[in-house]
Amino acid sequence: MKLTADSIIKTAIKKTLNDLGFPEVQISLEHPAVESHGDWSSNIALTLFPLTKSPKFPNLPNLPDLSSPRQIAETIVVRLSTDKELKKVVAKIDVAGPGFINFHLTQNTLFDELERIDKKKNKFGSGDSLSGKKIMVEFTDPNPFKEFHIGHLFSNVVGEALSRLLASQGAIVKRANYQGDVGMHVAKAVWGMIQKIKNQKSKIKELEKLPLNEKAKFLGKAYAFGATKFEEDEKVKKEITELNKKIYDKYPEVMELYSIGRKWSLDYFETIYKRLGTKFDYYYFESVAGEVGLEFVRENLKKGIFQESQGAIVFPGEKHGLHTRVFVNSLGLPTYEAKDLGLAPTKYKDFKYDESVIVTGNEINEYFKVLITALKQINPGLGKKAHHISHGMVRLPEGKMSSRTGKVLTGEWLLDEVKKTILKLMAKADSPFSVSDREEIAEKIAVGSIKYALLKAGTGHDVIFDFEKSISVDGNSGPYLQYTYARCQSVLAKATIPDTERLNQQLITNNQFNPEELSILRFIYRFPEVVQTAATQYSPNLICTFLYELAQRFNTFYNKHRILESNEEKVMSNEQKTKNKEQIQFRLSLTSAVSQVLKNGLNLLGIQAPEKM
Repeated sequence: MKLTADSIIKTAIKKTLNDLGFPEVQISLEHPAVESHGDWSSNIALTLFPLTKSPKFPNLPNLPDLSSPRQIAETIVVRLSTDKELKKVVAKIDVAGPGFINFHLTQNTLFDELERIDKKKNKFGSGDSLSGKKIMVEFTDPNPFKEFHIGHLFSNVVGEALSRLLASQGAIVKRANYQGDVGMHVAKAVWGMIQKIKNQKSKIKELEKLPLNEKAKFLGKAYAFGATKFEEDEKVKKEITELNKKIYDKYPEVMELYSIGRKWSLDYFETIYKRLGTKFDYYYFESVAGEVGLEFVRENLKKGIFQESQGAIVFPGEKHGLHTRVFVNSLGLPTYEAKDLGLAPTKYKDFKYDESVIVTGNEINEYFKVLITALKQINPGLGKKAHHISHGMVRLPEGKMSSRTGKVLTGEWLLDEVKKTILKLMAKADSPFSVSDREEIAEKIAVGSIKYALLKAGTGHDVIFDFEKSISVDGNSGPYLQYTYARCQSVLAKATIPDTERLNQQLITNNQFNPEELSILRFIYRFPEVVQTAATQYSPNLICTFLYELAQRFNTFYNKHRILESNEEKVMSNEQKTKNKEQIQFRLSLTSAVSQVLKNGLNLLGIQAPEKM
């Protein structure tokens, strides 16, 4: 296996420090913020300097004065300049600022990265930093009987991207979906269903004939109606409270309608998951987890972890610098807290995970602090494995959405609205594609534009979804990246892509890379590092930032230089034709590499890359 440039540089530094008599220290490399300063930089001299003042520092005979980090750096550089292996990958080494050592890679080394991309293809960017680690990622978590709102969409987008990033680093990833199929929201919805069927003089058999999305809308309206009446009418509030208990106790007279509504919801959710490209390995429900959690709480009440309070059972969060929360209500029913508490061992029973990642909106951050703290008291092992990742809220100019008011903006609505807008633009531009092709391409662009818009700012931030910016092909958007990929594919379709391994290496000496080509070469090889960082830091936005920068660099190159043959070849000498052919081969390899990295990066974000746009 061919060593990478950074590993060769680290080996050379380590050998040099040993030869000079310096103590062994950790060697780190980073990319200089200003590219003219080099491709890699080390602060090793600044790390070593404090050690020269230590009485434990060994004698360094025959060395110049080491009174500053810069002098140490210059001493190291003198010795590095004689390293034969290092010379194969580094063209120049210099010292900058207070003592940073900068390494400028050779053109051969930069070109070799294209070969590495060509060999690895769809695997380029993958690593083994999480090899064999078992991780369960729980996300989306929509509640049956309620509509799949934009917040669920956000959770799905983040969870799917994290799952793909973690898997890219060798982790064994399982996707889990936890859904609230019992509780007051269900009772409100079922009560609303009963009333609406009465008022509309409908029969459940007639409703069964409706399309699935219409059934979902019916459930959403039923819930909104029940939730509103619950707040307005004490009599209704009592009825819904009693109905909630009947659902928990599985009374036959309510279970038929409950089962029908539950199935409608779950079937409908699957249509959304399919559009978003998510397949779950495990589905969990509050009706099951609640029983486990209830038993958990009762067992640990005796141990003093929980306390009784006004007929309920609570976790005294104040003891841990948090707030107190109810885990079992005065009716003896488990709350959300108890159900979530029971979910951890339920998941672990199915999949012995090393880490459990839970993706939710950030409005329940404090809730999860209490929950995980309680879990650590009961089961320290599982508590330490739990990792909560929160995302912001999606907002439109109208503000935050609410399912209780019936004015909820659903995930399907957003997907459909963006797709409609894209189809109108395609029709206006007189797109050459057939109607079916337009539908397929518009769907990919719509999903891509939404996912990218939700991910690019970072998971902890709120997002104001801007329709115009999100679908633009001229800005920091998903369609811009998809269009750049399609542009690359269009070029490559017109030519035979050369084998980079056999590509004449003389082109590197015969053809000096221009600034735009170098700009791509000095950036594209960093992709695997970015993917690893994005996975370990749970930050898909780092992939967005990298891809946008790469697309900008490629489009600058594309707009300034021809990639394929030109009419000027007719008046070229044979020598010029040879040189021109080598240049074309290189630019095709460069275009192919950019195309591959864009595709790989978009895939990690859960975004498809259309061949044509």
